[in-house]
Amino acid sequence: MKSSANRSLWNLSVAVFLGLILLSSAPHTSAHEKAKSAAAFEKLISLVGEWEGTNSAGQVKATYTLVSGGTALMERLQSANESEMLTLYTLDGDHLNIIHYCNAGNQPQMRTATILEPAGPLMFKVVQVTGLKSPDEGHMTGLVVTMSDHDHFTQQWTYLDKGKSSTSLFKFTRKS
Repeated sequence: MKSSANRSLWNLSVAVFLGLILLSSAPHTSAHEKAKSAAAFEKLISLVGEWEGTNSAGQVKATYTLVSGGTALMERLQSANESEMLTLYTLDGDHLNIIHYCNAGNQPQMRTATILEPAGPLMFKVVQVTGLKSPDEGHMTGLVVTMSDHDHFTQQWTYLDKGKSSTSLFKFTRKS
C-alpha cells in the first residue's frame, strides 16, 4: 500500500512539474503590452471623422466611424476612379488586426507585430487572404499608418500582383 501511495505521489509530482514547464513556455501578454496596443487603438480611434487626400491616381476621401460598440474602427475609402473599399481595424491583445474589403473582390487580413511603441507607425502584414480566385491574383500584403499630428496622416499600402510588389502612398488631411 505504501508503494502505491508513493507511486501516486510521484505521478502527481511529475504532472505538476510538466504543467509548470508548459505554463512557463506559453506566450504571455503582459498588462504593459496590452496597454500599449490599447493606446495604439485609441490613436486610430482619433481618426473618426472625414478626411480628404491624394494618392498617385488623384483625389481620395476617407470616412472613419466607430462600430460594434466601439470595438472596431471602420474606414470607408473612396478614390475618384475606383469603387469604395472598407477596412475594419480591431484590437486583439497586444496586436491590432485589420480586414480589408478590397474592390478587387478579396479580403486580406493583416496584423501588427506586438505593439512596442504606440506613438510610432503602425505596420500591418498580411496573415491570410480570402476570396482569391488564384494565388497570383493581386491583393494587399501590407499597410503602414503614420499619424504625424491630429489633422494629418499617411497610409502606405503594399500590393502584390503576379509576384510583383508595388506600393501606393495616400496622404490625408482632416476635413471634419
